[in-house]
Amino acid sequence: MAPFLRIALNAYKMGDLPPLSEPPICAIKMKESVSTERGKTLVQRKPTMFPPWQSTFDAHIYEGRVLEVILMQNTEEPLAKATLGVSVLAESCKKSKTNCQPEVWVDLHPSGQVLFAVQFFLEDSDTGKWNVDSMPQVIPEDGVTTLNRRRGAFKQPKIHLMRNHQFTATFFAQPTFCSVCKEFLWGFNKQGYKCKQCNAAIHKRCLEKIIGKCTGTATNSRDTMFQKERFKIDMPHRFKTHNYRSPTFCDHCGSLLWGLYKQGLKCDECGMNVHTYCKEKVANLCGVNQKLLAEALSQVSQVCAVTNFCFESANRSIYEKVKGDTNPVPVAPPRSVHLTINHLVFHKVLGKGSFGKVLLAELKGKGQFFAVKVLKKDVVLMDDDVECTMVEKRVLSLAWENPFLTHLYSTFQSKEHLFFVMEYLNGGDLMFHIQDKGRFDVTRATFYAAEITVGLQFLHSKGIIYRDLKLDNVMLDKDGHIKIADFGMCKEKVFGDVRATTFCGTPDYIAPEILLGQKYTFSVDWWSFGVLVYEMLIGQSPFQGDDEDELFDSIRTDTPHYPRWISKESKSLIELLFERDPSRRLGVVGDIRTHPFFRTINWSALEKREVEPPFKPKVKSPSDCSNFDREFLNEKPRLSHGDKMLIDSMDQAAFAGFSFGRRSYYLSLNP
Repeated sequence: MAPFLRIALNAYKMGDLPPLSEPPICAIKMKESVSTERGKTLVQRKPTMFPPWQSTFDAHIYEGRVLEVILMQNTEEPLAKATLGVSVLAESCKKSKTNCQPEVWVDLHPSGQVLFAVQFFLEDSDTGKWNVDSMPQVIPEDGVTTLNRRRGAFKQPKIHLMRNHQFTATFFAQPTFCSVCKEFLWGFNKQGYKCKQCNAAIHKRCLEKIIGKCTGTATNSRDTMFQKERFKIDMPHRFKTHNYRSPTFCDHCGSLLWGLYKQGLKCDECGMNVHTYCKEKVANLCGVNQKLLAEALSQVSQVCAVTNFCFESANRSIYEKVKGDTNPVPVAPPRSVHLTINHLVFHKVLGKGSFGKVLLAELKGKGQFFAVKVLKKDVVLMDDDVECTMVEKRVLSLAWENPFLTHLYSTFQSKEHLFFVMEYLNGGDLMFHIQDKGRFDVTRATFYAAEITVGLQFLHSKGIIYRDLKLDNVMLDKDGHIKIADFGMCKEKVFGDVRATTFCGTPDYIAPEILLGQKYTFSVDWWSFGVLVYEMLIGQSPFQGDDEDELFDSIRTDTPHYPRWISKESKSLIELLFERDPSRRLGVVGDIRTHPFFRTINWSALEKREVEPPFKPKVKSPSDCSNFDREFLNEKPRLSHGDKMLIDSMDQAAFAGFSFGRRSYYLSLNP
C-alpha cells in the first residue's frame, strides 16, 4: 500500500482579508490526476472534507494527487484558496531534520495562510491506522506477503451513456448551469452530471433530454439524427469573440466566463455563450431548444401507448360492470411499530470503511442485539451510490431464503443517515480468525468453502453477481456456520445475455476479465472464491505486487506458488478456479460440488445446517464482541454528522422507498 500523510490544520492568518468574528471553515478537496484524450485533468472522486481546526486527516501519496485548500466564511462564501501537491508536503517531511512533524505555512489566494503540521507514515508501520504490532504475525514463505491487514474494496464511478456522451456524477466547485434546461445546478453534493469527453454539464433529470451527440471524440459527428435518420439537424453556430459587461455563464460546460474583457464567444444567431475552449465541443444545434424538442418527441412517441391504454381501460371498465363489485373489505393489519434510531442503543463499533460504520446496537428494554450498518446520505449521494444502496437492501431482503447469507430485519432512515438493522454475528469474520491461526486446516477450509458455495450459488440463481467475496465479508455465527455479508457491490438481474461492465472489487480478489475491461458475469465470483480458498489453505495472497499496477499485472499473468505440503485435491480446485478464460472456469462450467476437494461434504445435510462446524468461536454472551478487531472496538460508538447546510440542501426524494416495508420483517416493539 502507498505511504500516506497525516495532516493537521493548526492555525490560519487572514492577511488582507477582513477579520472574522468566528474561525473560518477550512474545506479540503482531494483531486486525482487523470489522463484524457485532451491531456491531463484533475478529478475529485471523494467528498469534500471539512476538518475542524486542530484535527487531522489522512492523504495517501499518489502521483498527481493534489489538495485544494479553501478558507470559507460559511459553506457558501469562499474567501481564499490554494492548490498543492501531496508529494510536495511529503518532501517537506523528508527534508525536515528538526522533528518528525514539520509545520508548513501554505499561502492562499488572494490573501491569507493556513498552517499545516504534517507526519509521514508507511502504511504497515502506522500505529495509528494499521496497528500491525498488535496482530499475530505469520512467518511468510519465500518472502511473500502474509494476510496482516484488511483490504478495502472500490468501484469506479458509474458512467451514464447518452448519445455518445459519457456522463458521471460530478462536484461543481463554482456556480454552474445546466446546458439543456439552462437552470442552476443546486446543492453542495453531486448536483449534476458532466460528460468525460466534452465537459457538457447537465441535471440528472435532463439526461433523457440530451439531443446533441457528444463531440468529444473524433468518431462523433457534430450534427444530430433522430428516429433512425428520418430527419437531421445540422445548424452550425456563428461564434464571435464577445465582451461581457456582467457575469455570464458558458451555455455548454455551465461555468463562469472569466476575465475582464473578451471573456468568451457569442453566437450571432441564437445568442449562445461559450468559453473559447468549449467552441469545438458544442453540437450543431443553433437555435434549437433541446429541452422543448426532447419533450415534443417524447409526447409523439407516447401517443400510441396512451391510445392503447385508453382502449384497454375501457374494456376493463365494461368487464368490471358485468362482473360486479367483488372488492374485499380491507382488513387492518396487526399493529407493528416501525423501528427508528430512538429504539436503539449503540454499544461498540464493529467495523468501519469508506461506506460508513457497522455498530453493535441493543433494542431498548428488550436485551436483543443487532449489527447496524450506518451510511451517511451525503457520502452516498456524492459517490453516486443511491442505486447501489437500494440494490444492497433488495439483496439483503432475499437473504432470508438462504441460511448462509446475513439476514436483514429492518431498514430505516433519518435526515442524515441510512440504517440497515441486521443479525449480529458475534463469531467475527474469517480475516480475524486467519490472522489468529495463520491458515486453516483442510477440514475447516473445506467446510467454510462448501457453505460459501451454497450461498454463492443461491445468489447466482437469483441473477445476482456478488463481486466482493473476501475473508473480511465472510462472518461466523455463534455456532461456527458462515454467513456472507456486505452486498453493496452486487449486480442484479444478470440473466440471459446480460453482462456487467463496472470495474469494482477488492484488488487482491479482482478477476482478470475485469482488469481487461471485458464484460463479465458470475465467473468473477468463482475467481474470487479461488483466491479466498488459497488464502484459507496457505495463509497468504496468491498474487503479489508492490502497488496496484504490479498486483494487477500479477493477476493477469502469474502462476501462484503452491507449497509442497498442499493436497493434490486442493491444488486442483484452485487451479480450475484460476482458469483465466472465464468460459472454462470451474463454477461456470462443471459441477463444483462434485470436485474431489469436497468429497467429504454431505451437501443435503450441509444445506440444512445439519453438519457440525469444525470450529466454534468463543462467545460468552449475545453481546460479546471479543471476535472483532480492537482497532474498531476502541472507537466511540457514535454517528458522525455532516455540515448542516449541506444536509439541508440534499434531495431526500432520492432515498424514497429505502425504508424496509415488509411487515413480516418489522421488529415487534410493543410490550
